Amino acid sequence: MNQTVIVYHSGYGHTQKVAQAVAAGGGGTLLAIDAEGNLPEGGWEQLAAARAIVFGSPTYMGSVSWQFKKFADASSKPWYSQAWRNKLAAGFTNSATLNGDKLSTLNYMFTLSQQHGMLWAGMGMKAPNHKAATRDDINNLGGYSGLMTQTPSDASADEMVAGDLATAFAFGERVAEAAALFVADRDRVSL
Repeated sequence: MNQTVIVYHSGYGHTQKVAQAVAAGGGGTLLAIDAEGNLPEGGWEQLAAARAIVFGSPTYMGSVSWQFKKFADASSKPWYSQAWRNKLAAGFTNSATLNGDKLSTLNYMFTLSQQHGMLWAGMGMKAPNHKAATRDDINNLGGYSGLMTQTPSDASADEMVAGDLATAFAFGERVAEAAALFVADRDRVSL
């Protein structure tokens, strides 16, 4: 069983590219929400078996995509039984503008995780706050509660900012490290 599942929706391929970088950094398994807002067969079972769940969605109109929202609403069944209680959670988002109300999307994911009784892992890395900083620096957009990336609306997924993908990779490492620590503590003490 893989410890981390990255469940995400991607409208144009940018969020998928970020999800792939997160998975590459932390060794997670990708679980795509389709264009109709559904998980593939066996998806709910993958989430039930995971130790950590990373949520991903583009930011559309200041929040998650409707497909991600449909998935979140459908998670009421595991919510009812608290099946995700004490799992580690984290989140990421991409939008066309530098801000684009990405924090609203991350707050939505955080709230979803708290409804499920999960434990949230943030970025765990500082932003480059100096004059020499560039878009290729790690965490250039300054996300602390979750991963934020940006792609101009007329750029393909292959034209994403290298620093954002490097940040996504580092975020994947962060989640894997937190999950490993959490699992070690969980095995040591009873929650």
